[in-house]
Amino acid sequence: MSLIVTFLGKGGTGRTISAIATAKKLATEGKKVLLMGQDPTPAFGLILGATPTTEPQEIGANFAVMQLNSAVLLENSWEQVKQIEAQYLRSPILKQVYGQELGVLPGMDRALALNTIREYYQKNQYDVIVYDGTGGIDTLRMFGLPDILSWYFRRFRGIFAESDIVKTLSPFVQPVSSAILNTSWSANDLRGNTNNPATQMLEDGTAALSQGKVMAYLVTTADPVAIATAKYLWGSAQQVGLGVGGVLLRGETETTEFEPLPITSMPNYDGSNWQPLIDQLPKMPASVDIPKATEFIMAERKIKVFLPGFDKKDVKLTQYGPEITIEAGDQRRNITLPPAWSGNSVTGAKFTNGYLEVTLG
Repeated sequence: MSLIVTFLGKGGTGRTISAIATAKKLATEGKKVLLMGQDPTPAFGLILGATPTTEPQEIGANFAVMQLNSAVLLENSWEQVKQIEAQYLRSPILKQVYGQELGVLPGMDRALALNTIREYYQKNQYDVIVYDGTGGIDTLRMFGLPDILSWYFRRFRGIFAESDIVKTLSPFVQPVSSAILNTSWSANDLRGNTNNPATQMLEDGTAALSQGKVMAYLVTTADPVAIATAKYLWGSAQQVGLGVGGVLLRGETETTEFEPLPITSMPNYDGSNWQPLIDQLPKMPASVDIPKATEFIMAERKIKVFLPGFDKKDVKLTQYGPEITIEAGDQRRNITLPPAWSGNSVTGAKFTNGYLEVTLG
């Protein structure tokens, strides 16, 4: 499978330039690279020195580029939805609604971009996909979407299965599904069927993060606001399970704000010569020895959660049933307790040096 690389940081710190330089570097190393730009304006193409389209086009050896267009992606996705509907419904109702007339609603951009990344990731045509997104919290929500949706499905499927209305309507599910759908479902299928394309897609997306197939790099300048933003995004990346491989620090300066991440000082781009940036970039992907996002210490009944960039006042801990919920900044994360700890409650918690340490009774 491909490796996915993206960049996080405050606007104006050089994320797009870093993405382009990284794509060029990896291509010269012999890796087949696809550079995806989320910015629909001409800026992406002007910096790149090419005119990208909505389909991958080769602009150099081992180097392809495409510019994501949400309206086109929505149109293509809608046609797929209509095909699925026609496959399952005896009388499709969406065939008279056309993708060309659909408008892009807020939030669709990220979901459509994630689906496009997923498609090229699974095709395995490229060794590396470099994604140049907005680089903020919405990019993190995008990569965390599979895990969040999986949680919603698991949580509400259980509630749905135990509801009185489902129990009442159970005898009617099979005959109704036979009459309307091109299949025959029972109430048990609706309660517990997890063997379907949607569920598998979400599981694959979650696995890609947990297995290190997606890597982010922080991009910042010496400006205190840019550093604070990068640190916040570092901690938020931990909340969605996105690994951070290092920091690209633009300008001749030093900082200890990101220990233990490796920091690479990057020169400014002069508008024409990419080589100084390419030469200075760290090896990607690198095996970075950083603390795990979550560590279970079974013998001590403790959970250690690494949340760099946050203070104690930024972190909130709650527990409902077999999960604990950690809120840090503008992100929430649900951690399912190991079976051996089933039924145990949180008895203590402390936050020191970027770690939240939770003890269960």
